[in-house]
Amino acid sequence: MQLRYAYRVYPTTPQRRALARVFGCVRTVYNDAVAARRKARAEGLPFPSTAALDKQLITRAKRTPERSWLSEVSTVPLQQAQRDCHQAYRNFFDSLSGKRVGAGVGPPRFKRRSHRQTARYTRNGFRLKTNGRLYVAKVGDLKVAWSRELAASPSSVTIMKTPAGKYFASFVVCVDDGAERLEPLAVPDAETAIDLGLKSFAVLRGGKTIDNPRFFARLERKLRKAQRELSRKTKGSNNYGKVRIKVAKIHERTRNLREDWLNKQVKALVGENQALYAEDLCVKGLSRGRAAKSVHDAAWGRFLSKLESKAVRAGRTFVKVDRFFPSTRLCSGCGALTGPAGLAQLNVREWVCGCGAVHDRDANAEANIRLEGRRLAQAAT
Repeated sequence: MQLRYAYRVYPTTPQRRALARVFGCVRTVYNDAVAARRKARAEGLPFPSTAALDKQLITRAKRTPERSWLSEVSTVPLQQAQRDCHQAYRNFFDSLSGKRVGAGVGPPRFKRRSHRQTARYTRNGFRLKTNGRLYVAKVGDLKVAWSRELAASPSSVTIMKTPAGKYFASFVVCVDDGAERLEPLAVPDAETAIDLGLKSFAVLRGGKTIDNPRFFARLERKLRKAQRELSRKTKGSNNYGKVRIKVAKIHERTRNLREDWLNKQVKALVGENQALYAEDLCVKGLSRGRAAKSVHDAAWGRFLSKLESKAVRAGRTFVKVDRFFPSTRLCSGCGALTGPAGLAQLNVREWVCGCGAVHDRDANAEANIRLEGRRLAQAAT
């Protein structure tokens, strides 16, 4: 099993210049590879292989006056850029043919300077030194803020620069499949369903709720003010660049707050429950309505993917209930479909079944999801 460990790095001014050259060369090689494949398709020629593009866009290009500056950086990240481009096209073709599950993947696009910059190094291009520094070929020893120890020796590292100007090193390490497995909980009822929503982020067993933090909504006014300021600047000027970084920092802070909060919630749920049941929501469809901004802010899809990954690694039972299961309409007492249905009854938070049971909308949905998830788990064993 492969895991990623990301750490903040603090390059010096000369190292920032060297990394800028690396990012620029990686971006150029990747864009040249995309352009070469587009040209081959337009002319009806065979799809060029990665080996052929390596010779054409790296080895031979270094000898030309237009691309001679490619020799100023290590060859390792340039070759990895070619591999990334090839994998992007493979994902695109597999998506077209149906071999790739999930949402459709579009063709690779050109990389832009204003977006996040990355450069990937294999073992030939980096080394961890005994003094805690990270040596990167033709860049130097980078200062790393080690927040935790690596689980194993890394096989590769990706140096990243965010739009806000921060640098990170993301290591890939291989660990045993049971390295993060937790001890089974002795409590037989240590299980819960998770009914996601906007009023409360989630409703758990026993009526316990997780409040919706609404990180984007809290910073939206500040972001709107910065974007108005950016619109008044001349594009390409120094003032435009300063305000652009200001806007990027607000987006980055929103994302970091959300990621940290999601990780904490996932860790708590996996640590407290032996089995977890969640509804397989169509987040893409829900984000097309009037509540699109709130749905994106809640990050349900991100939460479910993190929860499933963490539960599997920890040895917990995780089951997704079909999105068409009527968890809200179904009475958890008698099983009758007497609950509120559709958008017209979205404001109905409590309802009374014909059997006399009084239900809270979210608590009843959690109970139904838990029963259905337990049934699916038993059927799978």
